[in-house]
Amino acid sequence: MFVLANFLFAAASVLGMVITLYIYVIIARAIISWVNPDPYNPIVRFLYNATEPVLYRVRRTFPFAYLGGIDFSPMIVLFGLYFLQMFLVRSLQDFALALR
Repeated sequence: MFVLANFLFAAASVLGMVITLYIYVIIARAIISWVNPDPYNPIVRFLYNATEPVLYRVRRTFPFAYLGGIDFSPMIVLFGLYFLQMFLVRSLQDFALALR
């Protein structure tokens, strides 16, 4: 049973790292949107390609996400990611510790 517990704990840790990395990508996308970035820059294209599918769905689902010329969709996504990190990752880790 300890093998399953170790696997769940490792999977939860990796999921937490992936969520943290995506949080940093969302923050970088929000910061880079304050300036006029070169759309042909590979870093800018990566940030847009990595975040636009999620941000587009949030903008489409919540019409108030783009209000008064300010895009609130990155904040909504960040709140969702923090919720996943606090609830899902910690729940998986606690479940793995309970299996030991």
